[in-house]
Amino acid sequence: MFRVYSSLLILMLSGSAITAQAVAPSVQANGSATITAKPNQAQLDVGVVTNGANAQDASQQNASLSNSVQAALSKVLGSAGTLQTVSYYVTPRYSSTPNQPSVIIGYTASNTVRVTTTDLSQIGLLIDAANQAGANSVGGLSFGLQNPEPLVEQALTQATKQATAHAAAIAAGLGGKLGAVLSAQEGSSYAPIVVGSANAGAAVTTPIQTGTVTVYATVTIRVELAQ
Repeated sequence: MFRVYSSLLILMLSGSAITAQAVAPSVQANGSATITAKPNQAQLDVGVVTNGANAQDASQQNASLSNSVQAALSKVLGSAGTLQTVSYYVTPRYSSTPNQPSVIIGYTASNTVRVTTTDLSQIGLLIDAANQAGANSVGGLSFGLQNPEPLVEQALTQATKQATAHAAAIAAGLGGKLGAVLSAQEGSSYAPIVVGSANAGAAVTTPIQTGTVTVYATVTIRVELAQ
């Protein structure tokens, strides 16, 4: 029995030694990159809110005013953008008299469209056109990229080069050099610039500054350490 246990122990120790020998030394390093670019697309939410004595009255008023607002927006947009309905609702309004039960006193209708344009010089004109046509909710202005993927890939490439340079420096400090890449993990982020509310000017076009958008990427690599 003692010999059997001894044989098993020897086999286990041998297996552990083989596993230890199979795990090659490695180094891990991180890299990051940030790229800024001018936006080439803008979005704006334009809404019409109306009140009526009943649901039909509120809806009809809203439809008439919304048609006027959307026609004014389309005239400015031309072929440079699109309109998309993002919200529509009709809800009752209740009384708020203290110590009295709530009763329906009317209805509210709301219709919101999202304006998307690739001509950023139109933004001020769109805001003014919407307000002049009767829109009473203008906001959600943002600037972004039609296709951020090329910039994301560019940032990832730069981040990878930085991570590789860091790994090489670590390897040199340890008296070795880089071998094969064992693993690589990426991370990236991109978000449009959200401006918020937008108000129309009086006699001149509303001034809008677009700024720049930022694409950020990180890469973590693990590389075999060769002697």
